[in-house]
Amino acid sequence: MQAIRLHTFGPAENLTYEKTDDPDPGPGQVRITVRAAGVHLLDTALREGIQGPAPAPVELPTIPGREVAGVVEALGEGTDAQWLGKRVVTHLGFAPGGYAELAVVDATRLQEIPDGLDEAGAVALIGTGRTAMGIVQFADLDKDSVVVIPAAAGGLGTFLVQYANSRGATVIGLAGGERKVALVRENGADLAVDYLDPEWPSVVRAFLGADRRATVVFDGVGGETGRAAVGLLGEGGKHLVFGWTESGLDGGPIDFADGELAARGVESVTTLGPAMMQKAGGDNPVRTLETRALALAAEGVLRPAVTRFPLADAAAAHRALQERGTVGKVVLEP
Repeated sequence: MQAIRLHTFGPAENLTYEKTDDPDPGPGQVRITVRAAGVHLLDTALREGIQGPAPAPVELPTIPGREVAGVVEALGEGTDAQWLGKRVVTHLGFAPGGYAELAVVDATRLQEIPDGLDEAGAVALIGTGRTAMGIVQFADLDKDSVVVIPAAAGGLGTFLVQYANSRGATVIGLAGGERKVALVRENGADLAVDYLDPEWPSVVRAFLGADRRATVVFDGVGGETGRAAVGLLGEGGKHLVFGWTESGLDGGPIDFADGELAARGVESVTTLGPAMMQKAGGDNPVRTLETRALALAAEGVLRPAVTRFPLADAAAAHRALQERGTVGKVVLEP
């Protein structure tokens, strides 16, 4: 099979497109003909040698990628035969191997792709969609909610805009540049604003009027933009944190002064990790969130936005993602 391999940690150019052995499914596993593989910011960090949350160091050479969708074409010993020929999507967990024409995974990790959803969209839902479902658990959105979403044109931001819109909330989406702002508006935001304009908070305040304040900020950006978004929250508002970027205008987590948020009656909550899993509950919280995301896609509530690259152009996909040159979920297609 053809695959993307990483032999040395470093820049995107270290991702090479080459021929390698086909993987064999073991007991309880399936082999998938990959039609779409997700690209995540975590992939770019791992490529550079930044360990991240993985329980063990990445061993080189490796095939990156942990989100795939395609068709089950082979079964390992003892695997339920009903999976053969099914269109499926899966998150591989901490085991890499997604940037390839074939991938192997335990059958217990499979989700069947709903009718009407293509493989690229399914990949967006299995990782990014499930994260969105985990984050919105903390928001209790309704028609009285006023939601501010920085990075609203990204894969996660797209789903947050759509979900908040479906709950009847007033949705304010922030994005960088006219093209992305237009996409956020088309995606259902009541107000789409260019955060590259230093006066954007005044635009939001004028839109809301003197008597309304934001009730929720979904913050995966941090930095100056995140702080300005938190400044729009009224008393009782929630700052829901799920990450931050590390460069430019939006660099790093927000450093609030002691008592700064409490004095304004604002609550800041980190939604990722154990908090998200505990909130989801059940024997398998990750699967619970995946199933919710796929169900909402089947209902038309979540509509994945995708930027596609050929598998061979994985390096270009990594560069574009890190330079914020993409919208929605970045996907490689063999």
